[in-house]
Order: sequence, then C-alpha cells, then structure tokens
Amino acid sequence: MKVKVSGLCKSYQQQIVLKDVFFEVEEASCTAFIGTSGCGKSTLLNILAGMEEKDAGEIRVNGELVKNLSNHFAYMPQEDLLFPWMNILDNVCLYGKINGTFSQMKEEANRWVNDFGLEGCQMKYPSQLSGGMRQRASFLRAILCGNKVLLLDEPFSALDVMNKEKMQDWLQMIKKKFQLTIILVTHDIDEAIYLCDQIHLMNPKTHGIEDSFSLKQQERTRDWLLEQAELKRTIRNKILSL
Repeated sequence: MKVKVSGLCKSYQQQIVLKDVFFEVEEASCTAFIGTSGCGKSTLLNILAGMEEKDAGEIRVNGELVKNLSNHFAYMPQEDLLFPWMNILDNVCLYGKINGTFSQMKEEANRWVNDFGLEGCQMKYPSQLSGGMRQRASFLRAILCGNKVLLLDEPFSALDVMNKEKMQDWLQMIKKKFQLTIILVTHDIDEAIYLCDQIHLMNPKTHGIEDSFSLKQQERTRDWLLEQAELKRTIRNKILSL
C-alpha cells in the first residue's frame, strides 16, 4: 500500500512538534525517520496510527483519505506489550478474540508460526521466550490484524547487537514474503540504511524533514552495509549539526 502525507502539523499547548511534513512511502517499501530525541518521530507514528489527532494535513493510503483510526496501519511500539498471563497463541490472536474471529485467526497463526520462528512456542508464555522471540510474536500479532502498513517505533532497541542483527535480517524476509509497507522510527543509522529504501532526517528546530536519502539497493548484506560508511558519516554529521 502506498502512503502519502501532506502538510502534517501538530502542536501541544502552543509548542510546535510537527510543521508542514510531506512525504510518500511506496508500496512494499521501507521508510525510516531518524533524528534526535524530541524531533517528532514518535508523534508522527502516533498520528498515523490514529492514537493522536493531527492539527492539519492529509494522510492518504492508496489515494484514500485516512481519518483517525484506520485498518491500514498496524502499530508496534518499542516494547512487545504481550500479556504475561496469556500464552503466545492467545496473545497473537488477541484481535480475533476482540472481533469474534478467534477460531479463524488461530488457524491462520498456526500456519505462520514457522515463518515467524515460533513453531512449538504457541502454548508457552512470554516469560519463557527470548526478547527476539517476543518481538516476532508481536510482529505476528500485527500481521494477523490484516493491516498492510507496519508502523515500527524502535522495535529492536531493547535487543543485544547479535539478536538485533538477526531480527533485522528476519524483518527483511518477512517484508518480502508479505509485501509489507513499513514506516520505521529509529536512532540507529546502520539499521535505517540496512532496512530502508528511503531515510528522512527530522529537524527539531524546523519541526519537519531536513533532508532525505534514497537507497535503491535490492540485495543487502552485512558486507554491503559496511561499505556505506560515507553515507553513515553524512547522516551522522547532519544530525549533529541540527
């Protein structure tokens, strides 16, 4: 699904957070927003998810105007938010319990557990799984909602370096398999370069997009990422200059 945002504005008690934000996300692509804390990245995701109201601007998905909560977006915050008293299958099928489609969703979840690295874990509880496995369960819950645009707010920030890299590789695979459109907020420049087709740098002073970087590399490897030192240096220096 293609996402287009035009003239997005948001303020809190006269304090401007976002001002005239414009961007487009192509279908089945990944776009990152990076910048210092307080530049409006998470606020942007909250508005897209329908958790906060915008002051002005338009959000369109495949040309359709989006207002408030939308069935186009699936939001994943930094923490997995799995309920500790529910097993993994019940957690990932929570949306089905709410809307009365639990049986069908459970069948679908069981078909997908292998792709999400959760085979044999359906009856386990969150405390019995690693951080990476809990994140994969959270991803599966989002996918089962049927929403094709994933909003990810630093989804791997709590993981150690090796598990973070494994999860990034896994996300690349899942994105291709399910043809997902992803909007990612991260402080990790390497993560943005490795995962995304487009990177937008947010400016906390102007409250909008300061600069954008396009990456059209189709096959990404860790060796390819190491070769992007100059791009990483450019982005880092721009962030530090703001």
